[in-house]
Amino acid sequence: MSDAEWTVGKLLTWTTEWLGTKGGESPRLDAEVLLAHVRGCQRIMLYTAFDEVMAEEPRTRFRELVRRRGAGEPVAYLVGNREFFSLSFAVTPAVLIPRPETESVVVRAIDLGRGVASPRIADVGTGSGAIAITLAKHLPRATIVASDVSTAALTVARSNAERHAVADRIALVEANLMDNPALDGPWDVIVSNPPYVRESEFSALPRDVRDHEPRGALVAGPRGVELIERLAAEAATRLAPGGWLVVEAGPLVAADVEAILAATAGLEPGPVIRDLAGLPRVFQARRV
Repeated sequence: MSDAEWTVGKLLTWTTEWLGTKGGESPRLDAEVLLAHVRGCQRIMLYTAFDEVMAEEPRTRFRELVRRRGAGEPVAYLVGNREFFSLSFAVTPAVLIPRPETESVVVRAIDLGRGVASPRIADVGTGSGAIAITLAKHLPRATIVASDVSTAALTVARSNAERHAVADRIALVEANLMDNPALDGPWDVIVSNPPYVRESEFSALPRDVRDHEPRGALVAGPRGVELIERLAAEAATRLAPGGWLVVEAGPLVAADVEAILAATAGLEPGPVIRDLAGLPRVFQARRV
């Protein structure tokens, strides 16, 4: 095909077919996101530009991004952003890419926060800051402390807090779970999306996750619930009476998480919340 024939529509068609041969789950979406990024427009605008011929320079940049995507790099890292709860968050390989499943955690935390005049909330393992920042946007009277063991992740979270104009309302602290005095509480809500992948499962994760996202944000240990077990014990002494621990975990460790919450002194398990796929996703317990 000559240079003059590389229109937006033909680029999308060719790229979708090529990425499909690389085993991607959403080749058309990937192609659209990458091309919109190169063109500096929203994805929907591509559909009004199908017949426009792409100039050589942006086409070269697009081709390089497509090559990297075909090699397994996540689209979110390639474009530097991911949408979560209708907000745009900067992401780098230092942080886990926010997932739609985690929005269920945020919905529950917002519901709990609205039941308190000035809720005190701790986000443990904040990563990109997506949970803490979304809560700050929806709970303007909340006091929020967000922690992470990674200084690089905290840098990303800080930039996102500034992007969404809530940096003055979120204290970011370095901590291994809650081992920082700033997290002593008492808290009305402790929320977390901790690592919950078993070591034996890591090699079976999708290539783009396994090879590019931070292993420490994914793998908890041989059982997959080691960090949740520690967090439950710490939360039991840091929650205010009647306060809630809200934790995301995967269906493969669901039974173990429920058992941990039931066995932790000072906590009373609440109902498990299922995600949009019907899988157990949000686990919660109340301080008694």
